[in-house]
Amino acid sequence: MNRRHVLKAAASTAVGAGALAAGATEAMSAPRTSSNERPRGRDFVEATDGTQLAFTDWGEGKPVVFVHAWALPSQMWDYQRGPLARQGLRCIAYDRRGHGRSSVPKRGYDCDSLADDLATLLNELDLNEVTLVGYSFGGGEIVRYLTRYGKSRIAKIALIAPAATPFVMKTSDNPNGVPAEKLELFRATIQQDFPKWLQDGKKAFFVADTSPSLQDWVMQLMLTTPLRVAIECNRIMTSTDFRAELPRISVPALIVHGDKDASAPIDLTGRPTAALIPKAQFKVYEGAPHGLFLTHGDRLNADLLGFINA
Repeated sequence: MNRRHVLKAAASTAVGAGALAAGATEAMSAPRTSSNERPRGRDFVEATDGTQLAFTDWGEGKPVVFVHAWALPSQMWDYQRGPLARQGLRCIAYDRRGHGRSSVPKRGYDCDSLADDLATLLNELDLNEVTLVGYSFGGGEIVRYLTRYGKSRIAKIALIAPAATPFVMKTSDNPNGVPAEKLELFRATIQQDFPKWLQDGKKAFFVADTSPSLQDWVMQLMLTTPLRVAIECNRIMTSTDFRAELPRISVPALIVHGDKDASAPIDLTGRPTAALIPKAQFKVYEGAPHGLFLTHGDRLNADLLGFINA
């Protein structure tokens, strides 16, 4: 218990660096409802291997757990979890191991371990009737969680701009995938100069009127992820075949994808993902890039709210 209090105190000191000030202040001022209840705001749970997983818990109502993107921490959800918490939802976002405020273990970046981490969070907070919302790489973790642990705690899922499903790598039975050598070249490129790759590619991630400040904020968040972790997660993201798992998903699913997504082209990821999930709703945002959680944030928030409350 004392160790956890120390971790919480350290986390509180760092809050102002990345979170939106208004949203963070509102969330952290929420009163505790019981002397035995885990403080609402910022906290940690411990994975089975001892990894400390940081999370935030804002609002009251139906629980929504947000799973973030490749190389981005949970702060990427600031523009969803703040507004949705004000609309009567309990919004919980956690940092994947190796990301954000979570600890950085040497191992555990495979899909099974990442799904186990999500299970730890849901179990520790005793969450039920949860909507899981995953963006990009996060969608793969959600799929693996469901096929590994079942749906007993889960009401619905939303996969936003999925980048890992159904299967990214080109193989003899997946001819439209990306060749393995091209994926290795990508990892070699970011190993050499990750900031340059981010700078060169950020235009395609946003739309023309996205402010330079918002673009810089996202790039800075990505640069907080250790490069080794980013490379390991990319290797898992691009080599895991979810095709047999997607038809086993039996909860209602919302798939949202932009038709101008250069990072995860809709015909490689979003469209076939929706086709393989039996109860999927598929929404295409015309003109939306991969960063639609920011560029089309108001529309996405309205769609999520409607889907969760339906």
